[in-house]
Amino acid sequence: MNYWLMKSEPDVFGIEHLKKCENKTEPWDGIRNYQARNFMRDGMEKGDLAFFYHSNCKQPGIVGIMKIVSDAYPDPTQFDAGSKYFDAKSDPDNPRWLLVDVQHVRDLKRNVTLTEMKREADSFVDFQLLKKGNRLSIMPVTEAQWNRVLELEQRSPK
Repeated sequence: MNYWLMKSEPDVFGIEHLKKCENKTEPWDGIRNYQARNFMRDGMEKGDLAFFYHSNCKQPGIVGIMKIVSDAYPDPTQFDAGSKYFDAKSDPDNPRWLLVDVQHVRDLKRNVTLTEMKREADSFVDFQLLKKGNRLSIMPVTEAQWNRVLELEQRSPK
């Protein structure tokens, strides 16, 4: 099993939105970064787990856990001229952009904030989320990093 972190702005699509979806499942669409796409295409597998990370908000942080419930498949928004994710250069016979379906597993007991993880940086060796200038919306997480976040979830925030 692989572990991931997937970012979304809570005002656009937050964990509360996911929980209201049919079967608590939704396509993770709109990814328009090649590296993030490659993670979905080449690394993600059904059954993998992902942290749901709220970004661009008052308290950015990890708020829940999702399961990857599909293989990567073409993101239909790339072909929808009315979508903000439309890509006129994407070929239906060779789609440029992919998505996976995600399913809500559980909320964390509390938001494990970016600030808190930065304070604990020594225990997050090579965590891409904490690297300066990292703006990827999808990134791999090691098992050790995954377990460290779950340990922090159990503590009271400092």
